[in-house]
Amino acid sequence: MSTILEPGQIEASAVMPPFLHLPPTNLFAVRAERLEHLAEGNALGEYLRLVARLCRIQQQLVDNPPGGLPVAEERQRLCVSHGLPPLAADGLVRERQWLVWLQALLDRCEPAPEGPLAAALGSLRESGDEQRKGWAVALLGGQYDAVPAALVPFLGAALQAAWSSWLLALPEPELKPGGSLAQCPACGSPAMAGVVRNRGKHNGLRYLACSLCACEWHVVRVKCVYCESSKDLRYSSLEDDRHAPGKAPLRAECCPGCQGYLKQSYLENDAAAEPLADDLASLALDMRLDEEGFHRLAPNLMLAPGGG
Repeated sequence: MSTILEPGQIEASAVMPPFLHLPPTNLFAVRAERLEHLAEGNALGEYLRLVARLCRIQQQLVDNPPGGLPVAEERQRLCVSHGLPPLAADGLVRERQWLVWLQALLDRCEPAPEGPLAAALGSLRESGDEQRKGWAVALLGGQYDAVPAALVPFLGAALQAAWSSWLLALPEPELKPGGSLAQCPACGSPAMAGVVRNRGKHNGLRYLACSLCACEWHVVRVKCVYCESSKDLRYSSLEDDRHAPGKAPLRAECCPGCQGYLKQSYLENDAAAEPLADDLASLALDMRLDEEGFHRLAPNLMLAPGGG
């Protein structure tokens, strides 16, 4: 027996959640403000303020790009038609186009007094292009032992500024899901965190935020983004009596099956949340989950594991 749908039901069945949510053009300015806010009273306050200063420089670079889009239109079309990320990081990071972004960032960094910060800037300024590419390849590949921890936020900042700018320069990207739920469809990098949005056509939807280009893509809620299991997921948050149970603005979705977890910001509980900033400000949660046997698989390019 066939079922006759009413007009309203037909319209509802045709509605699909928007797959992409692109970052705003003032992404890094917004991120800097959030970091400065979260730095107050945080044990990592000074580090959050350092990253905020780097975000201000990132915004300057995006506003005045030192280099153009490195992927020709025909290559973009071929990638999209074959379901491949048009800004694939594993290939582009080995090329030269992003290096001008790193140099421009270093040129804008104020001289630092003697200490680890000055040493890190000096090391980067004295390095050659091949060394810089080698560090970046290792950083994006998760090989943190091959990158001095003090260099990570500067390399990460340059890479993020370049890829975010390139993402925004793509002509109306029609991107397809990556090879896994946690893979960015634009550049192929892993997700850094999730965001449950609270406005307009994105209301109530979960988007994963790319660790590199800041592209956000839709992934259904209550599903592990690593093993795709929905069984016995639990949600952990920082100890904070200001929030009722289940209302914490930042919670980690923990999977007992694969022992992985991903942090998620709930904008209905804190509309100002920003994935990278809130991730850095909640490293105490990562430490607790590590003690409980869960493993972090989501990178944050502004901090090497164990560094900071």
